[in-house]
Amino acid sequence: MAAAIVPAQRVEAARSSVQPHALDDRRRFWREAFRRVRAETEARAAPLSPEDQIVQSMPDASPAKWHRAHVTWFFEQFLLVPNDPSYTIFDERFPFLFNSYYVAAGPRHARPQRGLITRPNGEDVAAYRAHVDAAVERLIETVTAENAAHVFSIIEIGLNHEQQHQELLLTDILHAFAQNPTNPASDAAWQWPKRETVSGYAHVPSGIRTIGHDENDGFCFDNELPRHDVLLQKVKIGRGLVTNRDWLAFIADGGYATPALWLSDGWAVAQNEGWEAPGYWRRRDGEWFTMTLAGEQRVNAGTAVCHVSYYEADAFARWSGKHLPSEEEWETAARAGLLPDAYGVVWQWTRSAYLPYPGYRAAEGALGEYNGKFMINQMVLRGSSLATPAGHERVSYRNFFYPAARWQFTGVRLADFA
Repeated sequence: MAAAIVPAQRVEAARSSVQPHALDDRRRFWREAFRRVRAETEARAAPLSPEDQIVQSMPDASPAKWHRAHVTWFFEQFLLVPNDPSYTIFDERFPFLFNSYYVAAGPRHARPQRGLITRPNGEDVAAYRAHVDAAVERLIETVTAENAAHVFSIIEIGLNHEQQHQELLLTDILHAFAQNPTNPASDAAWQWPKRETVSGYAHVPSGIRTIGHDENDGFCFDNELPRHDVLLQKVKIGRGLVTNRDWLAFIADGGYATPALWLSDGWAVAQNEGWEAPGYWRRRDGEWFTMTLAGEQRVNAGTAVCHVSYYEADAFARWSGKHLPSEEEWETAARAGLLPDAYGVVWQWTRSAYLPYPGYRAAEGALGEYNGKFMINQMVLRGSSLATPAGHERVSYRNFFYPAARWQFTGVRLADFA
C-alpha cells in the first residue's frame, strides 16, 4: 500500500504563512485530528497481548508493535527533527529499527526480521509514542505563523500515513492468527459490514473522461496526480461485488483445476501454493469455513468474496465470461454514483498495472521515494475495505499490490462489454 506522500508542488505551496487570525483555529483542528488518529491506532492494538504484538507471520507482514513504532518514527523523522530545534530523539536505536523503505532517511533493519525484535518491548514503544505525541502537540501550539502551513502539511501526511498502517495492523494480525490452530479472535465482536446485495450492471459513461485527484479537494498521495483525460470505450460494470456464493460456484465447476482460465504465472503460483479456495478458507466435513477478525466462521454465501489474489480474480472473470474493470472505468463509474458498495467492504482488483499517470513527478527528498519507485509489477486496486479507517477513502485512491497477494481484504467487481 502506498505511503503517505504529498506532491512536491503542494509542499512548496504549504510554505506560505498562515494568517494570524486563523492560526488558533488551525492549531485546534490539527491537534484534534492528531489525537483522533493516534488514538485509533491504539484502539486497534488494544485487544492484542504483548505476545500478539511481536509476531510476524510472513515477510510481507509486520508486527503490530512495529507498526505502532514506525508511524511514530515518521513524525519524529519528518516533522520534529527538521522543524523543532529543541526536540530530543527518544532513542538513538529507533530510527534504524523502525524505518521502512526510506533509503534517504538512513539504514534500516531488514523487513523479514522485524518479528525478531522483542526488545525494545511494547512498553518502550508506548513510551516512544507518548514522547513523540507530546512533542508534536507542543509544536502545534508553538509553531509560528510563518512556518505553520508547512508544519501542518507534514502533520497531514503523517496522519494519512498512520491511517494506512492502521489497516495493515488488522490485515497483518489476521494473517498471524490464521496460522494459529486455536483460531483466536482479535475482536470477538467483529461482524462483516452490513450491505444489501446489489445486482446488475451499469453503463459507464464513455468518451473522454477526466480521472485523478482534484487538488482543490484536499489531501491525496502523489500517485493520484496529475489529473488527466482518458478515452473510455463502451463498457458496463457490476453494480455489486462478487459474492462467496458466486465463488462457491466457481470452485464447484473446477475453477481452481482448469489451467485454461488462468494466466501462466497465476497457474504456477496456484499450483505451487496449493490454492483450492480464497485465502483463509478451510474445508471441514464438507463445509467451508474462513478465518476472520472474530475467529473462524462459516463462509457466508451472501457476503462479498474476500482474500483473493489478482490471479484468482482474473481467472474468475474469465470463467464468468467477463473481465475486470480498468481503474479508469472504475473511477468514472464511482464518480457517477454507479457503485453502491464501492467503499468499506473489500478493495477491488482492476486490470490496470500500477504505473505513473502522464506527467507524474515524485516529490523530492525522502518523502518522495515511495510511490514512484514501486510502479512496476503490481496491480491497482480501487475503493477501500472494512479495515480502512473512516474518512480515509476517496474516489481517486490508488492502492496497489503484487498479483499473488491475498492476505489483504481484496475482492472482485466484474465488467463486461456494453
